[in-house]
Amino acid sequence: MTTGNPTSLIIKFSIPMLLGNLFQQLYNLVDSIIVGQFVGPNALAAIGATGSATFMFFALCNGIGSGGGIITAQCFGKGDKKEVKSCITNTAYIMAVFPMVIGFTAFVLSGPLLRLLETPEDILPDSLTYMRIMCVGIMFVSLYNFASAMLRALGDSRTPLYFLIFSCILNTVLDVIFVYGLNMSVAGAGIATVISQFVSGVTCLLYAVKKNEYFRIEKSDLKFNKTLTVRIVKIGIPLSLQFSLIAISCMALQKVVNGFGATAMAAFTATSRIEQLIHQPYQTLSAALSTFTGQNYGAGKNDRVVSGFHKGAAIMAVFSIAMLPIMQFFGDNIIKIFVSDADVIEMGAHALRITSYFYICLGAIYIIRGVLNGLGDAFFALLNGIVEVIGRFVVPVILTGIAAIGLWGIWWSVGIVWSMAGLSAVVRYRQYIKKLGVKNDIKALPAPESKLLRANVAK
Repeated sequence: MTTGNPTSLIIKFSIPMLLGNLFQQLYNLVDSIIVGQFVGPNALAAIGATGSATFMFFALCNGIGSGGGIITAQCFGKGDKKEVKSCITNTAYIMAVFPMVIGFTAFVLSGPLLRLLETPEDILPDSLTYMRIMCVGIMFVSLYNFASAMLRALGDSRTPLYFLIFSCILNTVLDVIFVYGLNMSVAGAGIATVISQFVSGVTCLLYAVKKNEYFRIEKSDLKFNKTLTVRIVKIGIPLSLQFSLIAISCMALQKVVNGFGATAMAAFTATSRIEQLIHQPYQTLSAALSTFTGQNYGAGKNDRVVSGFHKGAAIMAVFSIAMLPIMQFFGDNIIKIFVSDADVIEMGAHALRITSYFYICLGAIYIIRGVLNGLGDAFFALLNGIVEVIGRFVVPVILTGIAAIGLWGIWWSVGIVWSMAGLSAVVRYRQYIKKLGVKNDIKALPAPESKLLRANVAK
């Protein structure tokens, strides 16, 4: 990614990732659709009630993997093959232990967390069952995310897609068998997802070891590298905290939603699943920009970093504008995919019309996050998470407490928080981008990033 047209490179790299992310989201979508249609709104609400809590634990693991991917991309951009292999190995060491600890902790805390969120008693047993099954699957999700993060850092966004498509098809088949055929309700949906994730993770990693030369680790590459590990953790921990803080903020919002009953919970679950799909193009662009930025930063081509940001922002704006009329005019048809209850459909469609006004703010967060992550800016990840926590703890309570707004404050608060986080992202980007050589003010950069940037500027 250090040569050629940035727009073309970003789009070509993004397309396989986008397809992969969409298929990955189908895990949750298939669970929701099959459970919502074949079991009922309460079962759908039970799955939705676990979303924020499980995301928090998944995020703790995924942040470390993302940190390893960023450092690997920077080393790859420098052309240091030995260091790339060391990055892969040392990230693997971390990812071998961290998910097991997080998964066990999540399993134990599932009950208290769901009660803290004031999950209604009539859906609590199903929610607890589903969440505990998903906690077991954390190790398998982390395995796939590790393999895919390393491959993408090396410029390969296609390989993870192939195995994800297969496992997604497997998940759909198993969902039908377990939920509809064997009448296992939410437990069947959870088991189907875990099995599929296991297949996805193992096959992707095995293929990478066989086909990609950087995964052919020799004995000398197995040595623990303290310097690289510190760099990975230094970026990965703030990313983990960022994702976890966002998850905590979502749990705060989920608690507000739970107070409005099962219908609101089902509508919120459906709209959340749809918004997860909306997030995917943004998330894909963010990941592509992270790799693009990391490789060019490592190669000392800081002008291409800025150019990549501008091209990514333009792509994001086009998508945001295109999605607005779809949500405004076809929201009810989209909600019908998940549930047949008329009240849920009406509520969900109106909710989509509210949040769609703010898609461009959501896109700004992702675009800037991708660039700053690629540069190794650990502070922004933490800042972004703090802004979301403050927003989701305060804004929903204020808005839903206003009689004229009521429960619609749930979805207005989502858009407002996106706007707050987007504004903070713009401010941070403007501050940080000056350190790329536009102004030689690089004293504030943390080592070893400051040392690398000084070398880049010198070049």
